[in-house]
Amino acid sequence: MATSSGAGTANPAEYCRDYVRKHDYEGFLTSQFYPRHLQGGYFAIKAFYIELATIQESVSNTTLGHMRMQFWRDAIKDISDNRPPRHPIALALYETSQRGQLQPYHFKRIIDARDSELSAPAHLTVDSLTSHAEATASTLLYLLLSLLSLPSSVLSHAASHVGVAQSFSTLIRALPFHASKGRMVIPAEITAKHGVNQQRIFTERDSSKALEDAVFEFATVANDHLITARDMFKETGNRVPQEAMPVFSAAIPVASFLQRLEVVNFNVFHPSLQGRDWKLPWQVWRGYYKRTF
Repeated sequence: MATSSGAGTANPAEYCRDYVRKHDYEGFLTSQFYPRHLQGGYFAIKAFYIELATIQESVSNTTLGHMRMQFWRDAIKDISDNRPPRHPIALALYETSQRGQLQPYHFKRIIDARDSELSAPAHLTVDSLTSHAEATASTLLYLLLSLLSLPSSVLSHAASHVGVAQSFSTLIRALPFHASKGRMVIPAEITAKHGVNQQRIFTERDSSKALEDAVFEFATVANDHLITARDMFKETGNRVPQEAMPVFSAAIPVASFLQRLEVVNFNVFHPSLQGRDWKLPWQVWRGYYKRTF
């Protein structure tokens, strides 16, 4: 499965940078905090993560999706064997792996989770979705901690909770998109409790009291994970070690979105949530320099 972009394979690092800039505005914002010599690695890891996350929408059937996942499973093995495929993201990951210790296990965990998601995109319980978030968003943060050579159980524990909060907030924000595809991203145990009429959401694409109550509960779970992550830094006055702040700056957009969601009473269809928040770059800079999220 070679890429059609010759320019991409000629300059994999630039390809990954442009890919992240195009698909992950918030991830691009926080890239500036990584040491310059590690930014190529950051963009390679993020591009890999985005590529896996978007396969579900970019294939016409699950069989093709599984084939794409297998390509990446093989690619990670080949990178470890010093023979990366000629795909710009794979080449960039190979270059990054030559400079630091990135565990193939983490990449495989993300691939396996995304592969399972192709066949079963909906989750019945919060616990099930939490496990999925830990296998994807949290594992991405583990890779970024490894990129910065920050092996720490405290940092990893905090990153695990940030990843879950990030994953849940991303799903909430993307709920209108998923509803247009006939998918409900809030776990069934929450929507059932609040009597959400999913078919109505899919056809009318509008909020309701039941949906807002469900979103409130789901957002509360996300916020609780952020609070737990902050509590990991109580001994330092809730301030993250400066060297780890590039990774934890990813939590700042999460906190910002959850606040914006509260302002509109948890109406995920509110127009103000669909565009970029003009204050976010300033909030990210302030959080980074205060070492808080």
